[in-house]
Amino acid sequence: MTALRTKLDVRPYGPDDTADVAAVAALVTAARAVDAPRAYPAPAEFWEKRLRHGWDGEVPRTFLGPLPGSGEVVVAGELEAGEWDNRHLAWLDVQVHPAHRRGGLGSAMLAHLEREATALGRTTFGIGGWDSPAARGFAARHGYDEAYVGAVRRQHLPALDLGELAQKYAEARARAADYELIRMRGRTPADQLAEVAAMAAAINDAPTDDLDMEDEIVSAERIAAYEAAQEARGNRLYRVVARHRGTGELAGHTVVAVETLRPGFAGQHDTSVVRAHRGHRLGFLLKAEMVRWLRDVEPGVVDIDTGNAASNDHMVPINEELGYELLGNEVCFQRKISAG
Repeated sequence: MTALRTKLDVRPYGPDDTADVAAVAALVTAARAVDAPRAYPAPAEFWEKRLRHGWDGEVPRTFLGPLPGSGEVVVAGELEAGEWDNRHLAWLDVQVHPAHRRGGLGSAMLAHLEREATALGRTTFGIGGWDSPAARGFAARHGYDEAYVGAVRRQHLPALDLGELAQKYAEARARAADYELIRMRGRTPADQLAEVAAMAAAINDAPTDDLDMEDEIVSAERIAAYEAAQEARGNRLYRVVARHRGTGELAGHTVVAVETLRPGFAGQHDTSVVRAHRGHRLGFLLKAEMVRWLRDVEPGVVDIDTGNAASNDHMVPINEELGYELLGNEVCFQRKISAG
């Protein structure tokens, strides 16, 4: 165990710092093995591309702290301060190697990130972690209040009852006879970006509990940036869209990213249905259609992970109906500071 320290020699690092990227990737993998044993590891190439391209082109500010004497990287930190929207908000993340916890390293890194966020003019800070007494205690010690509980679930494709899925799919298709399903692979054509963005903005209806957070701005430019970043990270994007036959309106969609750098794994990135088109089983139908598609074109996919607010009483039952099992809850905490 590391002795308590009040100071930490924090320095920035980036995707071109090969040795640092590898060290932080190993640290994060070790931390996840303790905090979330069923999480997929974070190989160095995955980490490098994540830092280089971000989620939608906006990249995090990244820092690390080596152990004096040995130079071993024992703590890492990230600061995300997006410019698309929510410019009052900064998301902070601290990872401490399991062998060096409870020595003040996490607190020192958090203090550094808070100073950086303050310098950027951000006035609400958010931190998070897998729900545990340790995570809750850390948040409480630093003045952060619980604001959101997210449920993380995994769909293990080899375990699906395909007969039951086919029956429910047929029933949902009958309920949604006024809608056609469209499969879209890779980037959205430029002339369809605005239409897709208008539909994707329905995600703002998803519950955010007590988060101090404004609606996301979903624009054609942001959709394009997101798709470019995901492709650059080595992910293959699949989108299923529901279009209303009578009006031609896009009514909802679901998006999955199949990761090439973590074989067997895919992430559920978004599922939303436009308010005017709800009540037709489109949420279930879209996700079931995605399973049918991926089984044909991505037979190597084993697991799909998704996260929703635990309070989302619409999407959570759909996920459970599709065989998603709960891996655990993630809790987000926030702290507001004076704008002055």
